[in-house]
Amino acid sequence: MIAIVLAGALAGTGLLLLVLAFARPAMRGSGAPGTLAALDAERLKAVGVAQTRTTTNSGSRLTSSVGRQIRRQLELSGVRLPAGLRADLSLIDRPIETHLAYSLLGAAVGAAVPFVLGSLVVGLLGGLPVTTPVFLGLSGLVIGTFLPTLQAGQRAAIRRRDFRHVVGSFLDLVALNLSGGRGVPEALNSASSVSDGWAMVRLRDTLAIARLQGVTPWSALSRLGEETAVAELSDLGAALELVADDGAKVRESLAARAASMRRREMADAEGRAQARSQSMLIAQLLLAVGFLIFLIYPAIVRVLSGT
Repeated sequence: MIAIVLAGALAGTGLLLLVLAFARPAMRGSGAPGTLAALDAERLKAVGVAQTRTTTNSGSRLTSSVGRQIRRQLELSGVRLPAGLRADLSLIDRPIETHLAYSLLGAAVGAAVPFVLGSLVVGLLGGLPVTTPVFLGLSGLVIGTFLPTLQAGQRAAIRRRDFRHVVGSFLDLVALNLSGGRGVPEALNSASSVSDGWAMVRLRDTLAIARLQGVTPWSALSRLGEETAVAELSDLGAALELVADDGAKVRESLAARAASMRRREMADAEGRAQARSQSMLIAQLLLAVGFLIFLIYPAIVRVLSGT
């Protein structure tokens, strides 16, 4: 009975918190941080409508609505997501609203499932502390809340490495187009149209949006580098801004950067290969130690038993 009462109390508290979070009227005048955050959110929404990328797996309308409510409450409270998380979400094409909804769903499932299972175990076996289900529920709540963020970070790390590889090829293509007598904007557009990979499509869309908004291509590339935390794009935009009027310097700078990126990629690949070799060596050593223990175990048992 105690476990059932605690389960009902926890469920009722969760429902009450959800009702208070979503049914509470927006207090735009509650303070300067909330007002500034709301104004900044509206400005970003108005400016970045063309840059919002929706994918087929962005979630249902209910998921987007719930995530939008959570984001509005966070912005009114002056809370902003970390820049690293926003860069990861931008790189994997996941809207912030969808990620917040996933986090809420993970928290609910992570808290409910361990709590129910723990309550059943306590009720059937007995002898365990009554607070065990609560502890399991709180642990699952924390894990479920941060699990979507961890998954997003892992996916973003893989995509960021692929993006860097594509940027190196993109630099080579831009240098070739400049050697053919094209200007910097034409060379950038031509180089971005040679592939339909997701990274090249992202570059092509960024350049197209910059052309429609009247922004220079190098400024758009720098902004994309800041949004996705790809430092090579930010450096590329800064370099193009400095030498945009001199074709020879642009070609030399891009060729040097492409060569530097290739050397860095080779060094990273060699480092990963060495790390995997070390892990394989450790696994082989563990297997050898286990085999030796298996061989000498009978002799050790006989010596210790005195037979």
